[in-house]
Amino acid sequence: MTAMNIASPHDDYTRVLAALLDEAGVAIGGAKPWDLQVHHPDTARRLLARGSLGLGESYVDGWWDCERLDEFIFRVLEARLHDKVRTPALLLHGLKARMINLQSERRAWHVARVHYDLGSDFFAAMLDPTLAYSCGYWAGSDSLEAAQEAKLEMICRKLGLRPGMRLLDIGCGWGSLMRFAALHYGVACDGLTVSRAQYDYGRECCAGLPVTFHLCDYRQFDGAEAGSFDRIASVGMFEHVGKKNYRTFFAMARRFLSGDGLFLLHTIGSNRRGVGVDPWIERYIFPNGALPSVGELADAAEASFIVEDWHNFGADYDRTLMAWLERFEQGWARFSERYGQRFRRMWRYYLMACAGSFRARDNQLWQVVLSPAGVPGGYRRPA
Repeated sequence: MTAMNIASPHDDYTRVLAALLDEAGVAIGGAKPWDLQVHHPDTARRLLARGSLGLGESYVDGWWDCERLDEFIFRVLEARLHDKVRTPALLLHGLKARMINLQSERRAWHVARVHYDLGSDFFAAMLDPTLAYSCGYWAGSDSLEAAQEAKLEMICRKLGLRPGMRLLDIGCGWGSLMRFAALHYGVACDGLTVSRAQYDYGRECCAGLPVTFHLCDYRQFDGAEAGSFDRIASVGMFEHVGKKNYRTFFAMARRFLSGDGLFLLHTIGSNRRGVGVDPWIERYIFPNGALPSVGELADAAEASFIVEDWHNFGADYDRTLMAWLERFEQGWARFSERYGQRFRRMWRYYLMACAGSFRARDNQLWQVVLSPAGVPGGYRRPA
């Protein structure tokens, strides 16, 4: 799509937006790959009125383009422009999250219908062969497959898995961790998911292994006795729990974990309390999502656990997301008729905007190891 000179240089909204973007080294109609190419005369007005919601919605609508959208988002966030554009839409989003339990048991299934049940073949084309849909660990890795295997190996080693142990995976996805733990560590696994597509695909892939899938919300799980799991993991699911349910989540994990067990929580995190998640991402990609801050997570966990280790490798999510984008683009021809071009723009925006946010260190990725009463002699993170 070719950019058009459709905004008068004297248009007040365009001049205000141009001045803001200049602080981030971004121009409207410029030649740099992160410059905005505008196609609709009301783009500036929409962006200034609706902030990040307007930015994402207008991109999906085809009102503007950017060759390197990831670099554009990175520069906007690094310049803190989002702190300078406060809109009624953003205020309403924050108020809704504070007043309503957006992640209640009834609402918990909505994200599966909107996102995770899109089609396992679609995710298989975008992700690595294990369908690990969370941040890979890129230290010493040169491919998405290697980074995801390194992540799974690191989780198993942090948990100290041994043959004969029993592992509970809260939010198990398509079963990547359980399959890896069963195959390489001789562990029996139970996994919880609210996605029918993940449940069906995972059971097929893990057939013959000591792996059991449960189609239920974590608050509904009754498939084991209290204290019956030696280890618990939750990888990329805590973002769907919500602040009003954090203590319930940790209490559930504590109830099923043995007294000398370990719990590893892998989650995206926010730098600030009460921020939640980007309104566009929450509305169009992960409904009812919420990101914890360090303080919010610690406040909720302290009644049930002692924090043994806190590992931040959020910068690796940038590289993971860009690898997913590359595979998404390579495989798009197979899905274009099913989903359409609007879906393609929406997912390109999702993947590149998230990559830019991690590049700017606006979001983090934490692996937190917790124990019920402290590891005797202290916990040592594996090298």
